[in-house]
Amino acid sequence: MTGPVTLTTYDWVPQSPRGHVRDLRVRWLLEEIGRPYRVETTPLMDKTPEHFAQQPFGQVPFVRDGDLVLFESGAILLHLARDTPLLPGGDDGARVLQWVIAGLNSVEVWAMFWVVAKLFRKDDEAAAREAVLLGQRLGQLEAALAGKDWLVADRFTVADLLMADILRIPAAHGFLDGLPGLQAYLARATGRPACGKALADQMAHWAEADRRRAA
Repeated sequence: MTGPVTLTTYDWVPQSPRGHVRDLRVRWLLEEIGRPYRVETTPLMDKTPEHFAQQPFGQVPFVRDGDLVLFESGAILLHLARDTPLLPGGDDGARVLQWVIAGLNSVEVWAMFWVVAKLFRKDDEAAAREAVLLGQRLGQLEAALAGKDWLVADRFTVADLLMADILRIPAAHGFLDGLPGLQAYLARATGRPACGKALADQMAHWAEADRRRAA
């Protein structure tokens, strides 16, 4: 499909998650591939039956691409990257899929365990335990990237886009200190113009939401 994609995100969020709501990774990919899109919103607090009909867990993002509606950011990224340079074919395509799943299941989940313990539950003891496990995973990821600029086939792919977005929260809290390979990898990925455009557009979306709430 080549027409505009409809991307749905929240109508507003508080300050702390801004820049990290997962519609960012979808915006980033759409900017990378030059695919036009429009943004629709769904309430953060007063979730509607229509929201659950599109996303059974009441989360965002979800997208509409023609007649196809998809939720879960990993599935969305893989769908939109199909038939583009960000998702090669053959064995390299299988390796990209492998790293997308690894990012979601073997890295992001450990980052979120720490986020929940430290930032939401304010449980420093649990957060310390989760920090050890997250640090181990990040060290393993750095070892897997040793000598490489990108995860697969010496080129930026959807796997790198996703992994870099996953790494942004750990990086902001010092987890990449002492991991120069991951620091350089993250800088390469997030330094891409498409990432900067996506982040600016998401932040502009929240700024406009603030203006609407204040009116």
